Amino acid sequence: MVLSMDRWGGKVAVVRGASAGIGAAIVEELVKHGIIVVGFARRKERVEQLATTLRGAKGKVIAVKCDMTIEDDILEAFKYVRTNLAPVSILINNAGILQATNLIDGDTEKWKTLLDTNILGLCIATREAMRDMKANNIDGHVIHINSLAGHRVYDYPQVNCYAASKHAVTALAETLRYEINRENLKVKITSISPGYVETDIVQAAFGTQAANFPLKKGLKSEDVADAVLYALSTPPHVQVSEVTIRLQGDNRN
Repeated sequence: MVLSMDRWGGKVAVVRGASAGIGAAIVEELVKHGIIVVGFARRKERVEQLATTLRGAKGKVIAVKCDMTIEDDILEAFKYVRTNLAPVSILINNAGILQATNLIDGDTEKWKTLLDTNILGLCIATREAMRDMKANNIDGHVIHINSLAGHRVYDYPQVNCYAASKHAVTALAETLRYEINRENLKVKITSISPGYVETDIVQAAFGTQAANFPLKKGLKSEDVADAVLYALSTPPHVQVSEVTIRLQGDNRN
């Protein structure tokens, strides 16, 4: 099997949650391979800063403000891409959050925010990208940034709803694969499931209590970006459905 990113040069990729962490690392790698990357993020200015640092790369970064919990924002963001660029060839569903709450006496608003971001936002973005790919007969690729928590439940206080949302991502990826095959579309779907990654997701959820989170050492954002490149580099006839990444020597996740 020959791995190559050449066929993606000049194509358009949408990366959700592009402002920091895994999303920013993915943007950086895609741009190096000559891809036009549209970064969706609430913090548009951070994507613009990233674009400045990557100005000499083969590709290009375009920042689009988008709150993934608001459907109209997502629709407008994809409309911008269609109107000003080209059909989407790659969708990276990276945007995901953790909310510090539980099930027995949990916070309903936190549940809604997590589910809207991790599940509904993913579904809406996938629908919009697939519409473009189908209408334009695109040889495309959809990648869900999932988690090991999408395959098992961990006994970590206040993160239980996160596992439920990621289990949904696992099911949605496989369901999309069935639908793509049923319609004979030239689109691939990959679910990438890393263990704990050292990003600001825990700090954002727990604030001053983040120091109590049981996992301290984890994967780097660049490790997940490398997995994305691997999936995209496979030839058109190869379907990589699931990639699992663990920190070597760590049995906790």
